[in-house]
Amino acid sequence: MNPLKTNLGTLDRGIRIVTGIVLLILFAAGVIGAWGLIGIALVLSGLLRYCPVYDLLGFHSGHTPPQRLP
Repeated sequence: MNPLKTNLGTLDRGIRIVTGIVLLILFAAGVIGAWGLIGIALVLSGLLRYCPVYDLLGFHSGHTPPQRLP
């Protein structure tokens, strides 16, 4: 496992970031419970373009093979 390689495609990143922000807003508004804090992990993985679970499974959602960040 190398946390410097990317394994999320553009669509996957966008979905994670939007879903994470929605969960955090719902948590802050008191609509959902503490599980809404999962939004932090979703936003971070989307911004970093890296998902450790995908890495463990050897999966990447982009069209090109995973690449190292500069």
